[in-house]
Amino acid sequence: MATSSVKKCQIAEGTSAATLDRYRHGLETALGIPFTAGNAIDVYRNGDEIFPPMLDAISRSEEMVELLTFIYWKGDIAEKFVEVLSERARAGVTVRVLLDGFGARPMPQRLVERMEDAGVQVRWFRPLPQWKVWNVDNRTHRKILVCDGQTGFTGGVGIAAEWEGHAQDSDHWRETHFRVRGPSVPALRAAFYQDWVEAEYRVDCALERVWPSQEAGDTLVQVLASTASVGFTDIAILHEALVLLARKRLRITTPYFAPHERDVEVIVDAARRGVDIEIILPGPHIDKRVSELAASDDFEPLFEAGVKIWRYQPTMIHTKLVTVDGMLSCIGSANFNQRSSSKDDEIALCVLDPAFTQTMDSHFDEDRQNSVLTTLEDWKRRGMGRRARETVARLMKGET
Repeated sequence: MATSSVKKCQIAEGTSAATLDRYRHGLETALGIPFTAGNAIDVYRNGDEIFPPMLDAISRSEEMVELLTFIYWKGDIAEKFVEVLSERARAGVTVRVLLDGFGARPMPQRLVERMEDAGVQVRWFRPLPQWKVWNVDNRTHRKILVCDGQTGFTGGVGIAAEWEGHAQDSDHWRETHFRVRGPSVPALRAAFYQDWVEAEYRVDCALERVWPSQEAGDTLVQVLASTASVGFTDIAILHEALVLLARKRLRITTPYFAPHERDVEVIVDAARRGVDIEIILPGPHIDKRVSELAASDDFEPLFEAGVKIWRYQPTMIHTKLVTVDGMLSCIGSANFNQRSSSKDDEIALCVLDPAFTQTMDSHFDEDRQNSVLTTLEDWKRRGMGRRARETVARLMKGET
């Protein structure tokens, strides 16, 4: 099956199977997680594109809906999700909703009660406060929706007013989300149940219904469900591996860039060996200024190595994306920061498909056109007030 998928990519893109195998075998060796063939991935940008297929998939579900999200706040879209989830539960569908105990705290209690009254099983992941203080700082940042075991969604979107619309102004964010079909969907369910079982204290719920894998396309996908660790998590290993695998071009879009020192070193080394590296970060509308300030020490060596850093101007950009050499894409919930690589549960998909990556690179190019390039000279002209704030923010780098 894998060979068939590689051959189809080769025919479509003029790419040798050996080139694709280099990325595949490198990531499988580094992470110990195989790619699966036969997948299809659809890309959606911004709320007007993202939410309709998610709501439609829920409304068409006949047996089970599993939703895990870090952010569930307020807004019209929050009401719509409650409405469709509740309707399915009343129709006899098993509906499970898992909310992070920190990220979803602003969710109005009346929305929770409406779902519970309809029969939705609502659980909280590590609710606050709790006596296990060592867990308080470790959250689930995953965004997963699976309907009837066959259709999955993941990416960066939260359920809140900020994600409505089409990024038309500073109140509506730029986002990318994905629909996944094929043999990779069970891995999304497994990531859901990793967190659900902790909240429910039951394993049997994960075994209630199992759907056979069905091929839906030609795309190779590797799914990583990363959890908090005192050492390297899969996300930390993945980010470094992606940089090390790059030979020609590396593109990164992330809303929060506060990398480990090791990440900066491998990016600098890649740039010095000739890899063209560009990073898109939020600009004036960033929602967590402390994240930008905390990473201040990292920018100068990147600039000096020739890394291009762009600041997105129209609104907050919340997209999480890495592309390598026009061949390989990394998507999901993880940011390029220390929280994602050590403290939070994350979901990431490596997509080995030149056609898919070409689409992702074209989206990167469009976002870059709406961004301003920051230069080393610009960076050195920072004022004393800014530098003082950076000094304080660096103390919180691991939390941003």
